[in-house]
Amino acid sequence: MSEHAIREVVVVGGGTAGWMAAAAFSVLLDRRTVKVTLIESDEIGTVGVGEATIPPLVAYNNMLGIKEDEFLAATQGTFKLGIEFVDWGALGTRYFHPFGEHGQDFRGVHFHQLYLREAKRRALPDIREWSMSGAAAALGRFARPGPDARLPLSQLAYAFHFDAGLYARFLRGLAERNEVTRVEGRIVDVALHHESGNVEAVTLADGRSVAGELFIDCSGFRGLLIEEKLGTGYQDWSRWLPCDRAVAVPCAYSGQPDPFTRSTARASGWQWRIPLQHRMGNGIVYSSAYMERGEAEALLLANLEGEALAEPRHLGFTAGMRRLAWNRNVVALGLSGGFVEPLESTSIHLVQSGIAKLLALFPDRRFDAAERDEYNRQMEEVYEDVRDFIILHYKATQRDDSDFWNYCRTMEVPEKLAAKLDLWRGKARLFREGRELFGTASWVAVLLGQGVIPEAHEPAADALDPDFVADAMEKMRLSYARMAEHMPMQGDFIAQACRAAR
Repeated sequence: MSEHAIREVVVVGGGTAGWMAAAAFSVLLDRRTVKVTLIESDEIGTVGVGEATIPPLVAYNNMLGIKEDEFLAATQGTFKLGIEFVDWGALGTRYFHPFGEHGQDFRGVHFHQLYLREAKRRALPDIREWSMSGAAAALGRFARPGPDARLPLSQLAYAFHFDAGLYARFLRGLAERNEVTRVEGRIVDVALHHESGNVEAVTLADGRSVAGELFIDCSGFRGLLIEEKLGTGYQDWSRWLPCDRAVAVPCAYSGQPDPFTRSTARASGWQWRIPLQHRMGNGIVYSSAYMERGEAEALLLANLEGEALAEPRHLGFTAGMRRLAWNRNVVALGLSGGFVEPLESTSIHLVQSGIAKLLALFPDRRFDAAERDEYNRQMEEVYEDVRDFIILHYKATQRDDSDFWNYCRTMEVPEKLAAKLDLWRGKARLFREGRELFGTASWVAVLLGQGVIPEAHEPAADALDPDFVADAMEKMRLSYARMAEHMPMQGDFIAQACRAAR
């Protein structure tokens, strides 16, 4: 062990982000030499950073040795194959953003290029029918592909819906079994080193002091360490993402849970619908410049599918991120680090990404500036990639029925996004460089789903025999449909594999 090695890690704040970090450290750091302490207060409620997730969480859970069925039963979880979008491109329209790929590429030509070429020859079904996840979701079915799964089942990608509070509790149990120390208390003061300016210790309301060498700020929007103490600053993205409020309420429902999230565009924002085993999660994300708080709450309650199970919870936020995710010896995760609205269920992934990158660049007590700068650069790339994909949904609309949608449709967008849109509109070209979260299939689903049809396709697509391609595409589509038909309904799969205690 190096004489400069970190020996004490302090996580400030619990909730999903705090316990995700503590659990990961407890498994992936040497418990013999690194002590992990988490401080949280029962007096301070947690926001909960989401009930819907995306496929990389499967890898995070596997990395921690979590048994999937056990985790789903503990969190009232269901499976998620993608997101259904209603009224986004125009009123009366809907499309599906599936996880995983569309079809299969031919001789280096992307499948969507062949789809666009073929669509000029004849009427085609929606591109979701060439997605294993899309075909299964359309029938409400699910089957878990094993490690030896073959086409087309091997192309099915999935994530989860779950109760975020129960997920935090589940991870807390894992972390505490791995010797993470939980300290109950409210932080009232933060001490900085007189020379380095690093955080040395935090003081609790009862006078106790908790010292550390690396601090993980999971204190929520306030950013107790990263912002209130270190004054890091914030990048405000509200000019592109004007929604700044949310109201949420769970409701009862019966029947089979859909294996997808639904997002329904409203006049000044959008409404989510997330089916869990024991309830439906619902909420509206909206812009306070275009909708009043009371109007948003009334709209939500009027569109529930069952009896409300709690009082509506209201939340305010500003879309953006800290100017530095890692400042001095403090790393911000979750809402402390930033917030890109939950339209594509990325909140938990941004926590996961921050943890993974920190472990890859884990410091010692000298806190090398090069490591810190690289971490900040990578996290900014991740946040901006998510930001631009979310902005796409608002920009790529034909709606003109409200001031909100008129603003979104006509707003200027970031340069990188504008360049992507120009390339797409010409010949449907999309260049994803490997580090981005959302791949080509995701961009294709949203662009085509919202009616952004390119003028042409790549010339390379014309080199392939059209009759051969048409025949191969139809066989492929039928293979997805037949596989989906043989899957169990999601509710039946859950009942057999991971039913939660009621």
